[in-house]
Amino acid sequence: MVDTAAEAEVRIGFDQGDGSWSYVGKDILPQPQTERTMNFGWDLTTDFGTTTALHEIGHTLGMPHEHQNPNAGIVWDEEAVYAFLGGPPNNWSRETTFNNVLRKLDPHEVAGSEWDWKSVMEYDFPGGLILAPAAFSTGVHPPGGLSDLDRQYMLSWYPGNGDAHPKLAPFVSMPTALAPGAQADYIIEPPGTRQYTIATFGESDTMLGLFEVIDGSPRFVTGDDDSGEDRNAQISMRLFEGRHYVVRVRCYHSAKSATTAVMHW
Repeated sequence: MVDTAAEAEVRIGFDQGDGSWSYVGKDILPQPQTERTMNFGWDLTTDFGTTTALHEIGHTLGMPHEHQNPNAGIVWDEEAVYAFLGGPPNNWSRETTFNNVLRKLDPHEVAGSEWDWKSVMEYDFPGGLILAPAAFSTGVHPPGGLSDLDRQYMLSWYPGNGDAHPKLAPFVSMPTALAPGAQADYIIEPPGTRQYTIATFGESDTMLGLFEVIDGSPRFVTGDDDSGEDRNAQISMRLFEGRHYVVRVRCYHSAKSATTAVMHW
């Protein structure tokens, strides 16, 4: 919770005419401060409503739709899917249906398991839409709520503060070995107010985030992702003496570990 809307990264609306939706992960950060990043379009007090809330919160925390998992092996009857979701109550366009259901995620963007049809991020589908796997030709009916794998991956992606983080001294490289999807946090306490550069080194697919600790909680400042580019993640930012910052390094690759180093100067 924050004192003013201008400080809020997540802004929730309850427009009954706009359905239930959320931006995914980091996509919430560039949205204008006057606009919602999440909306709930129906009653959340029912069992279905509770699952809806968990689903949209999952999107905000970076979880995509489970049926778009490239490891799922789903073969759709695409025209049947377009017809089903193009009718009431969804009335989706073909573009919306493709982006929310039929489009497979890039395998390099996924850190997860084989298809978890019990996930809170899985839609309920009637029979006749899935051609394979044959076991789901009669439909997909997740039980609602968080699955065991949902909990497992959330705990791995958001492990909490844990032990005290090591401090990064200027011009001192800190070696870091990360498992796929794992992260490491470091503290920066600037010795002076000036422009600093924070960067990773080595051949690794990493994401770099900078947070300022305010009232004991880290607030996102900026980040960089070297994914898909032949370079390392790097941030240039004015840091202030007397303030406390957290640098977060995450191995973005879902299958390969990262041996890297982080330094600021």
